[in-house]
Amino acid sequence: MERSFTGLSDQGLRRSVNQDSYHIDHAGRFFIVADGMGGHAGGQEASQAATQAIQTYLDKNWQSSLASQVLLEAAFRKANEVILQDQHDHPERSDMGTTVVAVIFRAEQVWCAHVGDSRLYRLQGQQLQQLTQDHTWVAQAVKDGKLTQEQSRIHPWRHMLAQCLGREDLEHIEIQRLEVQPGDRLLLCSDGLTEELPDALIAGYLQSSQLGEKAAAALVKAANDKGGHDNITVVIVTIDKLSPQKI
Repeated sequence: MERSFTGLSDQGLRRSVNQDSYHIDHAGRFFIVADGMGGHAGGQEASQAATQAIQTYLDKNWQSSLASQVLLEAAFRKANEVILQDQHDHPERSDMGTTVVAVIFRAEQVWCAHVGDSRLYRLQGQQLQQLTQDHTWVAQAVKDGKLTQEQSRIHPWRHMLAQCLGREDLEHIEIQRLEVQPGDRLLLCSDGLTEELPDALIAGYLQSSQLGEKAAAALVKAANDKGGHDNITVVIVTIDKLSPQKI
């Protein structure tokens, strides 16, 4: 499965530090975006620790017999353990946590795992689809019919996470297999992008250039132009051709 990819992270206009982190595997096997919990000591450390732990686990176990969904689950569990250990070693960072979304291309399949409200989108033709559901109080309220999508975008509790990495009580890690076609674009992003730009604008910028680097830069600039209230991170993966993948 041939693909091209790029990533970009920006501090935004209102934050004093970038608490986002991302990783792109040099061979294009996996992609990770993490967003440290804003306002909590150690958010930057949490996102970096999670990204590094997931990367290390995937690298070490890529050739193992583990099914891809099991591999992703184990990588996220390991990242959670690393953050919990850091909290224990550094009590001043006891409240740190991070969201994570990751995509892997393995054994001719594409899989995604996520915890929190960092998102994965798929642009297929002219249609942009959000493939992950936010693990937030507001997202659950929309699902339950208590809030509309419009209300959720301005609700004061919209950043209240139902779960994240860095918690003893981490429960469900959402994992799903993805279907992709040549020409599809996958977008992994932190909420610094989605807080500023509605899906229709995100779709437009993803379609605006055949070069992923230009599309990524356009998305970050647009989010900053809308206020840049948070850190902004985007990773774009373009499916160029379907073919058997060597692993």
